[in-house]
Amino acid sequence: MIPRPVRTSEPTITEAGAWADVLVRRRLLHAAVPAPTGQWLVQFQPDEPVHVLTGPADIVELAATIQHRIRSARPESR
Repeated sequence: MIPRPVRTSEPTITEAGAWADVLVRRRLLHAAVPAPTGQWLVQFQPDEPVHVLTGPADIVELAATIQHRIRSARPESR
């Protein structure tokens, strides 16, 4: 497995918003909404509870975790 590169800066609200939009459009999340406090409200399925993430870094980490899960579930095609 290839390790993830180390970030040199913290994720921005704009980056987190872009990732949240992609996750919702691809139906990998039901909803992801920024709160005025800087937190994010995330719901995986419509009938599940809402989770509170502390900030943009958590959204980006969630996106990375979902990508890793998807990629590791695929059979190798090489």
